[in-house]
Amino acid sequence: MALFTNKDISELSHLYKINLVNSLSGYKSANLIGTISNDGKENVAVFSSIVHLGSTPPVLGFILRPTTVPRNTYKNIKETGVYTINHIAEDFIEDAHHTSAKYPEDISEFEMTNLTASYKSDFKAPFVAASPIQIGMKYLEEYYIKANDVLMIVGEIQSVYIDDKLIEEDGFINLSKGNIATINSLDGYAIPELTARFAYQRPKK
Repeated sequence: MALFTNKDISELSHLYKINLVNSLSGYKSANLIGTISNDGKENVAVFSSIVHLGSTPPVLGFILRPTTVPRNTYKNIKETGVYTINHIAEDFIEDAHHTSAKYPEDISEFEMTNLTASYKSDFKAPFVAASPIQIGMKYLEEYYIKANDVLMIVGEIQSVYIDDKLIEEDGFINLSKGNIATINSLDGYAIPELTARFAYQRPKK
């Protein structure tokens, strides 16, 4: 097996290092976060750091890289207090990934891709119309992580829109039925298939 010590990693070329380290945590969720500024500028950007933090209340978190450069997603969330999380499906992976390009604040990624903004009820932030799972979020709090100068943003689920065919009788969301993507490292996308589900596990007697 290949060995990389902490010292080895620190001495790797920048691109090799970020590809390697970003792959180590395994497959990650592939989501688009949709926001809008108070003056109506839409933004949508790909994130691979959405994490489940709890079900009662229903809370999700995600990681924002250092805000020492403009972060339109963060700015819009702080202005409006709301945002959306939208799962990426196989048929719009390329457009979803293009949202990682750094456009000026006044250019919407919706305009630069085939992605379409969708507004539901009176929720201010845009959903991604093609996404089979669309989640409306309310900003709750944030935590600064000193180790690498990033923020964890914590939000509470306000509404969820799910393609009917994905929901099993027990509430399980079968992502395989929606050809929903996952991300490997920074730019590798895969469409996983459900292999098995298991009953609640108890200690062996």
